[in-house]
Amino acid sequence: MTGRVSPAWVRALLAQPWVGPLVRLALVSAYLIGGIDKALHFHAAVAEQAHFGLHPAALWAALAVAVEIAGSLCVVLRRFTWLGAGGLGMLTVVAMRVANDFWHQSGVARFMALNSFFEHLGLIAALVLVTLLGDAQAIAAENRH
Repeated sequence: MTGRVSPAWVRALLAQPWVGPLVRLALVSAYLIGGIDKALHFHAAVAEQAHFGLHPAALWAALAVAVEIAGSLCVVLRRFTWLGAGGLGMLTVVAMRVANDFWHQSGVARFMALNSFFEHLGLIAALVLVTLLGDAQAIAAENRH
């Protein structure tokens, strides 16, 4: 084995029909829960957007709700994955810029913001990967027909 291919037992586990949907749901779970929570507590979502200097806050809150819920459903249901993942990725870029501005902080606050910044960067990378994987699977399916 060259180290490029997973062991057979890993491939067998990953081939289970429940693994893909569960992993996609896990990937977007924070967005989906966040979008639902913002929708149910819209006044708090507006206050959050205002706190981070995003105006008009109500518009930003509504956009966040729409992108978090619709984008998550696109990824989970594998429909327009590129659009859902792209929207979630862009929302995450905005969040990184306004909420994780480690370059303006010091001490423990800087440490926490820096960690969060790179955690969010990892989420964006995972959203890109889920889009690449979905495209590869769709192309492979087209080629089989």
